[in-house]
Amino acid sequence: MQNPMKMMQQVQKMQARMAKVQADLESETVEASAGGGAVRAVVSGQQKVLSIEIDAEAAEDVEMLQDLVVAAVNEALERSREVASRRMQEVTAGLGLPPGLI
Repeated sequence: MQNPMKMMQQVQKMQARMAKVQADLESETVEASAGGGAVRAVVSGQQKVLSIEIDAEAAEDVEMLQDLVVAAVNEALERSREVASRRMQEVTAGLGLPPGLI
């Protein structure tokens, strides 16, 4: 069995690494587009929508534009979640925790 003090130190180190990853994710961005680039969404690593760019021609069909915005934002959010998940798995690697626990 592991020494409780050593285990606490490891937990504290992991918490510090997790806090750094969270801070890094705040400044990391991912982007996705829909409609052949007619709509582009940029999202932070913390799943915050930072910007949406819309090609002027896409604005002519409002219903299509709405669908393209939703598609681009959802894709960017999914990519952001994947990046965050990978970063957290790097922090918890070797701890023997099941995936998705953190």
